[in-house]
Amino acid sequence: MAKLYIVPTPIGNMEDITLRAIKVLKEVDLILAEDTRTSGKLLQHYEIGTPMQSHHMHNEHRALDGIVKRLLGGDDIALISDAGTPAISDPGFLLTRACVQNGIEVECLPGATAFVPALVNSGFPNDKFVFEGFLPVKKGRQTRLQLLAEEPRTLIFYESPHKLIKTLTQFVEFFGADRPVSVSRELTKLYEETIRGTATEVLQHYLEKPPKGEIVIVVAGKQK
Repeated sequence: MAKLYIVPTPIGNMEDITLRAIKVLKEVDLILAEDTRTSGKLLQHYEIGTPMQSHHMHNEHRALDGIVKRLLGGDDIALISDAGTPAISDPGFLLTRACVQNGIEVECLPGATAFVPALVNSGFPNDKFVFEGFLPVKKGRQTRLQLLAEEPRTLIFYESPHKLIKTLTQFVEFFGADRPVSVSRELTKLYEETIRGTATEVLQHYLEKPPKGEIVIVVAGKQK
């Protein structure tokens, strides 16, 4: 029986990939990649010649049946995203569910995920936390923030550079000006940085220094 492998890839530093991940990517019959151009650089770096097929949020629905048929037909397939672990704010859930429903074995390798180092770097309690991923862009955004304002566990968000100011401004509004916040940017890369402070202080920092790169925001939970 063929297997679907979920394979994490580096979030920045090319060396942050496991030996087993490289072995699997070399041995499978097909690699499903979010962006074949981005993943092509990684595969070239590790001399992996396995064929690739594009698999992203815009085509994953219509591609499901064909992929499942290949797996049922005996092909081992690996799913990777541009960075990090597939299905964590990236495509992967639909395919994994389809495999489970069709009795196809799924194996997820351990590896890079951006929110883990950001959570540990923050210095906030990490025995219990809530991973929110990206907030809704419009509909439901304020309702979600109102609900999360009462959450006692540490909160984790992904955000894009051009929306960071808006999000931090809303954190001041909904969570309070003094709520502790930690913003990790460009994790594992050359210009990696983590800025910590109150919501107001961190907002002021990025008003003065517009952010670039991938961003993870960690917010302390509401204290009783």
